[in-house]
Amino acid sequence: MHLSRPSRTAILIVLALAVFALILHVMGRIPYCTCGLKLWTWDAWGSESSQNFMDPYSSSHFLHGIIFFALLALVARRMSITTKLWISIALEMAWELLENSPLIIDRYRAATASLGYTGDSILNSTSDVLFMMLGFWLAWRLNWKWTLAILILTELIMLAIYRDNLTLNVLMLLTPIDAVREWQMSR
Repeated sequence: MHLSRPSRTAILIVLALAVFALILHVMGRIPYCTCGLKLWTWDAWGSESSQNFMDPYSSSHFLHGIIFFALLALVARRMSITTKLWISIALEMAWELLENSPLIIDRYRAATASLGYTGDSILNSTSDVLFMMLGFWLAWRLNWKWTLAILILTELIMLAIYRDNLTLNVLMLLTPIDAVREWQMSR
């Protein structure tokens, strides 16, 4: 039986996600929310955030895919789309592993409005990689102007609803600003 290249890639992605989930398990991450297995939480600041399949921050991981695609399109034009996808998956998995390390968990607690952050569940980290892949795929399929519009609109919606988005998340991790944290916490 001969598998097509897309089929082989899909199988390898599933295997990579399984290994990724195993690494998270070894790191001590819980499989899914202690509140039970749920698809979604709307509460970005509650204890169920980063524990379910989707949460408001799934949009940030979706934007990671758009950004990874755009950067790789600029710096590696001749690289195959499959190679660009694998680089993006590796980057997202590396971020998820770092994000769930004591270093970043403690940083989130100290520098951002995510005071009760305890790290992601395995389900949430795995779905974050899937959302990144969705963003990557969309950026690959759409004209760059539409992709840019989606990125900006997503950031503005997250800012309006949750007082948080990818831009503020990066800013607060790198250079915490007390006024921003106070504004976020006054919701």
